Amino acid sequence: MSLATLSAKNQIVIPRDAREALGVKAGDKLLVVVRGDKVIVLQRPKAHHAAIRGLAASLYPSGYLKKERDSWT
Repeated sequence: MSLATLSAKNQIVIPRDAREALGVKAGDKLLVVVRGDKVIVLQRPKAHHAAIRGLAASLYPSGYLKKERDSWT
């Protein structure tokens, strides 16, 4: 875990360990996702549909989607 400070210009510096973990360097684009009171910083994906796949999975209880899909037939 690292600490980042918000500047007067509303900017933050991504700590070195986080940059290394993401494999990003100066000039790279990052994806910032806000989920409630949390912010997630990700590498910019090559394909956005692959990056967001599964984000809604935590919104539904286990087995809910299967039960719902089975009700369609």
